Amino acid sequence: MAVQANYKGVRVSPRKVSVVAALVRGRSVADAVVILDHTPRRAAGAVKKAVVSARANAEHNHSYKPDSLYISEISVTPGPRFKRYRPAARRMALPYQHKTSHIKVIVDGQKRVVKKPAPEVKKEPQVE
Repeated sequence: MAVQANYKGVRVSPRKVSVVAALVRGRSVADAVVILDHTPRRAAGAVKKAVVSARANAEHNHSYKPDSLYISEISVTPGPRFKRYRPAARRMALPYQHKTSHIKVIVDGQKRVVKKPAPEVKKEPQVE
């Protein structure tokens, strides 16, 4: 079973985020974090945040081994657009749009072996 993390409403164009997401698609999570640390693009921070969140979900909520995690799927979809106007010459206003993105990261790996708790040993009260 794969574990996912979503990062919605990123204020970067989906086209720009997709370029960065393609760098880490199919890699291990540890390699992806190192690559994103050294990628000089603004979208790299957002993609790294989503990958680290997916890793944390897998380790803490689903008990996966941290060394075995890899990115099985990463997708970028367009989010809502903020419609704005920019002043122009001759008292005109020109429309433009701030584009946003949704990043979805799915990681997979090996599950940890669940250890059974040791049986409780009842102690007799000590009498002095």
